[in-house]
Amino acid sequence: MCDTQVLRAENGIWFAKNSDREPQEPQAVVAVPAVRADPARELRTTYLTIEQQPQRAAMILCKPSWIWGAEMGFNEHGLVIGNEAIFSRQRSKTPALLGMDLLRLGLERAQDCASAIEVITGLLRQHGQGGPAGYTDKGFHYDSSFILADPKDTWVLETAGREWVARRVDRFAAISNALSLEQADLRSAQAAEAWRRQDSWMLPYFGRSRERRALSLQCLASTARGQADFAAFASHLRTHATETEDPLQGSNADICMHAAGPIRRSQTTGSLVVWLGAQGIRAMATGTSAPCLSLFRPLQFGAESSLLSASADRAPLWSAWEPVQRAALFDHAFRMRLRARIAAEEERWLPAWMEAGADAEDLDAPLQAAVQEILQWPRPELPTKLWGAPRIWRQPIPV
Repeated sequence: MCDTQVLRAENGIWFAKNSDREPQEPQAVVAVPAVRADPARELRTTYLTIEQQPQRAAMILCKPSWIWGAEMGFNEHGLVIGNEAIFSRQRSKTPALLGMDLLRLGLERAQDCASAIEVITGLLRQHGQGGPAGYTDKGFHYDSSFILADPKDTWVLETAGREWVARRVDRFAAISNALSLEQADLRSAQAAEAWRRQDSWMLPYFGRSRERRALSLQCLASTARGQADFAAFASHLRTHATETEDPLQGSNADICMHAAGPIRRSQTTGSLVVWLGAQGIRAMATGTSAPCLSLFRPLQFGAESSLLSASADRAPLWSAWEPVQRAALFDHAFRMRLRARIAAEEERWLPAWMEAGADAEDLDAPLQAAVQEILQWPRPELPTKLWGAPRIWRQPIPV
């Protein structure tokens, strides 16, 4: 389960996404350098070997550690893409390109929304999509939808098998694990007119996909009437549907997802906000699970950042922070102390990230110092009795 949002505001275009995956799945934040003349002819994605392209853009990706592709990311041209699982009637267990592979291919091979749609849909037609997409649950499989944004344009792209439809976003849009487009500006030759009938009903129903999308749209409408900034979009991604401060009392209707029980099996394992404005590309991410229990920090091409993993298949920051967020899930006092410290740090440092001349490295240092201090805090023990999905919190933390 995931949620992706985009808003065309007066001060630029804003993109935000939570990646909801299995609670034990590490998510890395990685910088991939540009390639200008690669002689290699083949590329190995998660499951398929396809033709390589010699010219590729630099990217920053938020990705599950075991998958070649990514849940979300942006490239040096200001193209941003986020991916959602769609449980269409055409989805297949046969290994092909995952939606996350298509996302990464779009970012590395395209400069804007229009060319990314061409890349993604062309590869979709040529290679198809499908295959095991779960970290441990290898029966989990899906098709994909995407939100794409560049400094001038925003689109929603939905797929079912090898077919697809796309619609330009006029003001704001959100997607949440269910087909949503009633009308299309572009479509594949065989895409059905009754597009939403391609969706299955069961997983979106139990995943409360439409309720989450409605909550995202409510957040976006509120921000569209006010001030769009990093604090607003961090708040969007931290939203719970109910008034309770206890994350384990939430539901699948929450944008900030916490695994709890056999039906609520997903956890938000990473979060990203990107602003395409007058200052160029400005981004911030958590690199850790549960945005309501995590600190957002800036990302920038060419800047050293403690958020970035040295290897695409390792997530040391995610693993180091995981005991903190697990302790906060089950202990009220620790949770309140953690949230207060996060709020104080973000209020002190993140507004500067929207200013001209702001440097990610300058802002990273004090935020990383705060992270290191929090990692040293004494943590309460987890409860002795856990049921359902939370039993996973007692398993060793992957590295």
